[in-house]
Amino acid sequence: MRRPTPAALAATAALLAATACGGTPTADDADGLTTVTAGVIPIVDVAPVYLGVEQGFFEDRGIDLRLESGSGGAAIVPGVISGEFDFAFSNIVSLVIAREQGLPLTALSNGVTSAGEQGADFGGVFVLSDSDVTGAADLEGLTVAANNLNNIGDTTVRQSVRAAGGDPAEVDFVELPFPDMPAALETGQIDAVWAVEPFASTIREAGHREIASNFVDTHPDLSVAAYFTSETRIAEDPDLFEDVTAALHESLAYADANPDEVRRILADYTEIDPSLIERMALPRFPEEIHEESVRTLADLMVTDGLVDEAPDLDGLLR
Repeated sequence: MRRPTPAALAATAALLAATACGGTPTADDADGLTTVTAGVIPIVDVAPVYLGVEQGFFEDRGIDLRLESGSGGAAIVPGVISGEFDFAFSNIVSLVIAREQGLPLTALSNGVTSAGEQGADFGGVFVLSDSDVTGAADLEGLTVAANNLNNIGDTTVRQSVRAAGGDPAEVDFVELPFPDMPAALETGQIDAVWAVEPFASTIREAGHREIASNFVDTHPDLSVAAYFTSETRIAEDPDLFEDVTAALHESLAYADANPDEVRRILADYTEIDPSLIERMALPRFPEEIHEESVRTLADLMVTDGLVDEAPDLDGLLR
């Protein structure tokens, strides 16, 4: 679930001049369907798009959707800008930063949303069972791990600290891959971790305590990620992207109404232990981006210094 860093996004800006004339035109396959390629990550969040392919929601609209899965998100934004992907999936903070750096990205639909319940979200902040930390304000002066710095994890954890009356500037964030977090917590290398499923359930089941639901603390309907493309690709084929968006909406609605189907399909494209799949918390999958929650995130990004001034979200949110 590693996301594009601001540094990676800055490097991507160099691609703009080279791709000013647009990406590679989408081809038709032997069945008369239009081939569309999407960049995704093998995580819980993208279950709806896999279900959408399986259920025929894209094919019904004349689309042969090819899902390209990678180990991380660092190449997702460059892949869309270069034309390698027609659209892709990434978290909202990365997309806002990319727009602020001049990359013409725009959201097609919501991707994944907080479950909205304290202590029952698909991510949270965890400490050892015998830790003296009882709430987010107690993280002042301590070390907290996030999978990526200056991104949606530490931005929302800072808000948990702020909401609890603490000073987020006094929290020391370190970058650590999600799979390494349980061991680092247990050996005392760090004081707390921000983790998402399935790692959150692994930590819970080891007996450790959740002291904050950072997505919920930021906004109970927080749109965490979105499916996006470039303004150039939409201009090249607006009808195609209307169909892509409609199929994404249908896929999200199906996933939201069928959590058992979400759990079932996770075994097809992730390496999550099947027994854990049945127990872990799932996010929600509304079709539409919750704009107020995105504006809340954008304000926090200014407060935390990720961007210099209030971002213009109109282009991103269309």
